[in-house]
Amino acid sequence: MAAVLEGIRVLDFGRYIAGPYCGALLGDFGAEVIRVEKLDGSEDRWTAPVGKDGTGAGYMQMNRNKLGITLDPMSAKGREIVKKLVKTADVVVANLPLVQLKQMGLDYDSLAAINPRIIMFMNSTFGSKGPYSERVGFDTIGQAMSGSMYLTGDGKVPMRVAVPVVDFGSATLGALGVLAALYEREKSGKGQLVETALLHTALNFSDTHLIEQDLIKAERRASMNRGWGAGPWDCFKCKDGWIFMMAIGGPLFRRWAKLMGEEDKWCNDPRFASDQSRGDHGHLLSERTNQWCAERTMEEALSTMEKARLPAGPVYSPQQALDDPHIKAADFLQGVDYPGMPKPAPVVTTPVKLSRTPGKITRRPPTLGEHTDKILGELGYSKSEIDALRQEKVI
Repeated sequence: MAAVLEGIRVLDFGRYIAGPYCGALLGDFGAEVIRVEKLDGSEDRWTAPVGKDGTGAGYMQMNRNKLGITLDPMSAKGREIVKKLVKTADVVVANLPLVQLKQMGLDYDSLAAINPRIIMFMNSTFGSKGPYSERVGFDTIGQAMSGSMYLTGDGKVPMRVAVPVVDFGSATLGALGVLAALYEREKSGKGQLVETALLHTALNFSDTHLIEQDLIKAERRASMNRGWGAGPWDCFKCKDGWIFMMAIGGPLFRRWAKLMGEEDKWCNDPRFASDQSRGDHGHLLSERTNQWCAERTMEEALSTMEKARLPAGPVYSPQQALDDPHIKAADFLQGVDYPGMPKPAPVVTTPVKLSRTPGKITRRPPTLGEHTDKILGELGYSKSEIDALRQEKVI
């Protein structure tokens, strides 16, 4: 069966995560994705190096299912190559501020003048309008300015989320937007601009707290791992490690109270009559659960909570996550070979599953400029012309 996006060509000028991961998701569902990279390799190629040549772990994750070319889009001949590529493409991906895109001729208006059917996904830190639109930034800037960092940690030092959730969120929303634009193009025949911004994504993720603050001035403060709106909701230390458990809603709270052997004590106390009141007095629920967990191993605590149908799980190190039998059995990871890697890299499979036309990892990430000659040849360049472009440092 044909892949969902078979026949769709994507030009990926993205860097780091928000652009490249959007391209990777489109590639998982069958799009031909061409990663366009600096001549000496873009910065994100080398992040968290794991290969003999310095290729990074992030590059392995973000660039599966892609072809790779090197190109200087600022040179006159490079711009001509970009124009020819754009004429053949359906989607262009770029995560740079608008002013830089205009300088490179990669803004939507310039692309649409070449190909009116083109769909462009653009991501930046602050968006294309407003006083901060020309500023640059990364994931954590979005976390910082959305209230997320303020509400994370111990209340003394703001704390970022260790994984770049804002970048991945923007990439995923971008892929959703591209799919919507492709669907709309079937009706209108026209392309359009699809835009996300890291701060916009981060605000979206934090919006419950923003609404609560604006309407009732809740003035939330960081509370480590304890939740504000229900309880018990926290991280608990067992004899041999940590687990996380949360109870939201009356039925789960009653199950917890029964597990503690104190159902009457907790369920008849007006301080714990609702989710919000349980959140307001969550430190008391955490203290009791900590006492219970301290007397048990992780396995004992989790198995008992599972029997009681309470949501709980172990707090893993990265190695423990790799070793988990469920993660292995569920095919959440796929070994992907790459030249110079000591062994196949465990790349997460497409995180959304379709029953008939699933996304697949079918191609390893490209080495630097691996498909440059092939792609330029398809555009009509001869071998001698390609050699000349390489000598001139255009490709």
